[in-house]
Amino acid sequence: MASAFKTCVPRLVARSSPASLSGITASAARSFVRPSPIQTRVAAFHASKNLNILPVGPQVIQGTVNDAAPVPPPNPTHGSFHWDFERLVAIGLIPLTIAPFAAGSVHPVMDAVLGASLVIHSHIGFQACVIDYFPKRQYGTLRKAATWALNGATLLVLYGLYEYETNDVGITEGIKRVWTA
Repeated sequence: MASAFKTCVPRLVARSSPASLSGITASAARSFVRPSPIQTRVAAFHASKNLNILPVGPQVIQGTVNDAAPVPPPNPTHGSFHWDFERLVAIGLIPLTIAPFAAGSVHPVMDAVLGASLVIHSHIGFQACVIDYFPKRQYGTLRKAATWALNGATLLVLYGLYEYETNDVGITEGIKRVWTA
């Protein structure tokens, strides 16, 4: 909206005749057409300056312009099988989430499968974030550290859910108690 207004106002002022510019002086009309150097540095609707949070990563070009794009080696875990597994887990969460509350029975096996499916679904999502935001070519050690941290956190959450299932009430009963509290 602001950029559309900024581009149309100078054109309208430049096309209009001096008689139609009632109340606007000639110098004010020219200031719309040619902004002063101070006006060109100020951006519309910005209240703070631009802050770069992270520095730009290393910019490395491998090869020349005429080199073909590298083709990664075929791996079934990074292709359609991986995508199919993600969709299977996501679709499987729907009945696993609804069934314990609709049926009214809390079976420990169903509770354990629900907990494991939630953790696997979350792990796959965070793994995609690590792969997308930490390219191996630019941030090799940082990506490796993020992957290890994700795997460690996943194992820790799985152990915590195991303890909650075996030594406490379980996920679905815990949610029921919090819901009715």
